[in-house]
Amino acid sequence: MNYGDIPMRRPLVMGNWKLNGNKTMVAKLIKNLATGLNGVEGVDVAIAPPVMYLDLAEQLLGKAESKVTLGAQNVDIHLSGAFTGDISLEMLKDFGVTHIIIGHSERREYHKESDEFIAKKFILLKKNGLIPVLCIGESDAQNAANETLAVCARQLDAIINIQDVRVLHGAIIAYEPIWAIGTGKAATAKEAQRIHAAIRAYIAEKSEDVAQNVIIQYGGSVKLENAAAYFAQPDIDGALIGGAALNAESFVSIIKAAADTKNSY
Repeated sequence: MNYGDIPMRRPLVMGNWKLNGNKTMVAKLIKNLATGLNGVEGVDVAIAPPVMYLDLAEQLLGKAESKVTLGAQNVDIHLSGAFTGDISLEMLKDFGVTHIIIGHSERREYHKESDEFIAKKFILLKKNGLIPVLCIGESDAQNAANETLAVCARQLDAIINIQDVRVLHGAIIAYEPIWAIGTGKAATAKEAQRIHAAIRAYIAEKSEDVAQNVIIQYGGSVKLENAAAYFAQPDIDGALIGGAALNAESFVSIIKAAADTKNSY
């Protein structure tokens, strides 16, 4: 695999719509995003609608000449065949998708996706020129037992051990403590920074260049009220947003907070 030059970090704010939306909502949200983000620089933006709305989203983003990147919430490890209900990366590419969320705690829990299975998805995406958005994070019990870094390291190692640490080049890591996803609870900015720094240090043990340039987002009950505090941390490179991404006004405000904070450095 050709890893190429390692790029400098640029914050990414990505909206994960999960199992939400309809045609009217998609049209309204994308229109308002295009208007609200006019003139905003220094931050990348992506959305991951449910798969059946990717075609509509692609068309609307094109008409709006939007800089928003199209993402997807999941992908299968097979490219074609008798796998009813699954979606291949070739299908996603056909709709202009570039960023694909994998390893989300909801997929790990509800669909029993293992570290090894998620690693297969990661490697397949990288080999085919797509950008994995790899979710890692610990449960409430693991957090209480001070196992956070061990859990994150295990989830990363499942991928690194297949290739080497350079496979993280060009990928996105989304640290999402499971206990903070959709609960209203969130790690403080200081707590999140400590874990992000620890994850980066763990990667740096294998490659300082990869560690300093890999994008590590924070996810878990991010909203306008706490977004700027997260983005002010040196090792937090944007966010993976759930509920707040379903409203254009709140999503745009969070994106602007990322742009304002990171561009002030």
